[in-house]
Amino acid sequence: MARTLKVGILRETRNPADRRVPLTPPQIVALEELYPDVEFFVQPSDFRCYSNEEYEYLDIPLKEDLRECDILMGVKEVDKRTFIPGKTYLFFAHVAKKQPHNLDMFRAMADNNLGLIDFEYLTTDEGQRVVAFGRHAGIVGAYNGLRARGIKTNKFKLKPAYQCHDLDEMWAGLSLIELKPGLKILLTGDGRVANGAIETLGVANVVQVSTEDYLNREFDVPVFCQIKPEHYTRHKNGLAFNFSHFVKSPGDYESTFLPFASVTDILITGHFWDPRSPVFFTREDMKKPEFRISIIADISCDINGAIPSTLRATTISDPFYAYNPFLETEEPAFSHQTNVTVMSIDNLPGELPRDASLDFGKQLMGSVLHDLLSEIESPMISRAAILKTGKLTSRYIYLNDYLNGK
Repeated sequence: MARTLKVGILRETRNPADRRVPLTPPQIVALEELYPDVEFFVQPSDFRCYSNEEYEYLDIPLKEDLRECDILMGVKEVDKRTFIPGKTYLFFAHVAKKQPHNLDMFRAMADNNLGLIDFEYLTTDEGQRVVAFGRHAGIVGAYNGLRARGIKTNKFKLKPAYQCHDLDEMWAGLSLIELKPGLKILLTGDGRVANGAIETLGVANVVQVSTEDYLNREFDVPVFCQIKPEHYTRHKNGLAFNFSHFVKSPGDYESTFLPFASVTDILITGHFWDPRSPVFFTREDMKKPEFRISIIADISCDINGAIPSTLRATTISDPFYAYNPFLETEEPAFSHQTNVTVMSIDNLPGELPRDASLDFGKQLMGSVLHDLLSEIESPMISRAAILKTGKLTSRYIYLNDYLNGK
């Protein structure tokens, strides 16, 4: 008789609370039908976007004590005080880049002999991520940039995304606004985040134009331009741009972003930034009279990174602050027209938790869960396994000094 595999869905313990889930109630029902030797249990939560009643209605048991479970799944970092020794955890751990704020949690996982499979490192053989919330980060980040425009100009009002029931309601409200003809929006990046932002801009009837036209023409409709590293950097020695070389040696490149800054009203960032890369612009650049950007929706949210006005991460409940370019300081949001409005929420998909959770669960079911629930050898899962019984796996042995506080 086959062993019953027990999977627990964790209550999110990160502060501020995240309302997303890795699997929705109907998805759990579908998985139990596909895998009759697997049982799911859900830790009760008063703030989860899917209520306890929605799980109970589908006969998915709520269980506070998950010690009988073999695998425990969440979304964001887990409170170290809640770890159950010897279990395998799946969540976005944010430790593989030696993030200082998660060191105590990571040490607690090792001390409790835990397994850690990090969602971020579940990839194909070619290195492409298979599960991510990037699309919804882009969708909401672009929406917040437009919402900031409405507040700053006092021309229209958009409901905060987190107050919308779902994506349909958010987009329905967005479709009713009218943006100023000639408004120029710049979007960086070409991955999931950027594609999500493009979806939102499309709903707002913003027309995409080429980089050449964006830099040199004025329009009678609101427009946006999408740029990639070849558009905003160049090799220091004048060599032709080569993306593979840029990825390996970003320090060999310098920024060519400033011409975009002189024609852009709203900047939406969806790029991946390497700390060795050149910054897009400097604080001194922001003081120049030709610097036109008045709103920055920094979805990438790299503190002290490519965007110098990103001083900190903002929150879903308090998404904006103003950056005074002349004093180089933060001020209250929308306090002065000459300030730059900054949105730098680092958990944007949490504003549309039901839609984001549904999309994420589909990705898990399509790419990951067969191998995990069937307990078969899986290169994909092995690539994402940072800890096994509290020990670093060979792929992540470079984290040993981080784990030991060196």
